[in-house]
Amino acid sequence: MPHQSHLIRALALSLAALSFAAQAHITLEVPRAEAGASYKAVLRTSHGCEGSPIRELIVTIPAGVRGAKPMLKPGWRIDIERRRLEQPYQSHGRTVSEDVAQLRFSGGTLPDGFYDEFVVVATLPDQPGTLYWKVSQVCETGRIDWDQVPASGQSPKELKSPAAVLEVVPGAHAGHVH
Repeated sequence: MPHQSHLIRALALSLAALSFAAQAHITLEVPRAEAGASYKAVLRTSHGCEGSPIRELIVTIPAGVRGAKPMLKPGWRIDIERRRLEQPYQSHGRTVSEDVAQLRFSGGTLPDGFYDEFVVVATLPDQPGTLYWKVSQVCETGRIDWDQVPASGQSPKELKSPAAVLEVVPGAHAGHVH
């Protein structure tokens, strides 16, 4: 019996490790925030592409998120792609007609099996709802696009490569834009 107990314990630990590996993806440190508020998106990653180190991380800013600003990351270059807005908005007395669409962190290396965070601050939309932060990790060999959005009624846990999810809830900050 003692041998059987060790075998069961080892099997349970192995299953737990496999479960963690299967769920390892890009996540947001804080998955819930108030509408209209300033938000610090901390995108977390814990692995490369099947053993290959991450060389580039591309973050697509969700529609409605305004004024995205990446935090400098030592050893990484940040390229900012902007898009023209269909509906310009006012911020601190000026009209904003284009905004950040995508951020590309490149030039650094994150070895497989190491954890890191990539940070962006922005103002959330005034309307509550779900925002999906699509992220692509480009590795020395391979690429993983964390860009799947669940269909209506589908659980994000059913997706192979889910986008990071942010629930925007009603808040006191609606209407104030930075």
